Amino acid sequence: MIALLLLQAAELPALPADWSALAPIPYVAAPKVTPELSGFVANEITAGRCTVPKPADGHYVVRVDVATLVAADGTVRRTMPHAIACPTVEQYAAGLVTGFARGNLPMRPGAVDAWYRATIVFEWNA
Repeated sequence: MIALLLLQAAELPALPADWSALAPIPYVAAPKVTPELSGFVANEITAGRCTVPKPADGHYVVRVDVATLVAADGTVRRTMPHAIACPTVEQYAAGLVTGFARGNLPMRPGAVDAWYRATIVFEWNA
């Protein structure tokens, strides 16, 4: 079992060091981050689990980049959130990307697994 897991991990392409060079994830239909989804992030900040400076105008904008490995069949094989000093929000964003991508990525017959960048933007007014 362990050998199988190591073999599968070895087959994954390496995550590029420069995330800015990653192409945006090719959603068929662009997902929408609703106020309810942003509410989780607002609650994490209010609870003190994340250190985000309060904006002068009270309008919060929190961006999380998520490197996403997409298979030729349009499924997500792996997500890796960029650190923003808030692990719960980072993992939340990675989970959202996986959900947003389900059934919403084009098939790329004959293509190899490739890394893309998804950016989730949470916004709300305090």
